[in-house]
Amino acid sequence: MTKVQVLGSGCSKCQITARQVQEVAQQLGRQIELEKVEQPAAIVAMGVLATPAVAIDGKVVHSGSVPSREKIESWLRAAA
Repeated sequence: MTKVQVLGSGCSKCQITARQVQEVAQQLGRQIELEKVEQPAAIVAMGVLATPAVAIDGKVVHSGSVPSREKIESWLRAAA
């Protein structure tokens, strides 16, 4: 199972990102473990300076904006 972390303060963009990740995973028929990381120290420890950010299996793949559905799909397909 792919672990997806959405890193951010819980702002609206972070919530949109988490929702889109879940929706894309469902569309692809992929089961994921979705974790929201909201603690500033944990976010910085992963090297993220701009949120929302997304990490797939512990590797940060995006930061600073809401990713497109196409990007999310490509990450999930690559993690298969």
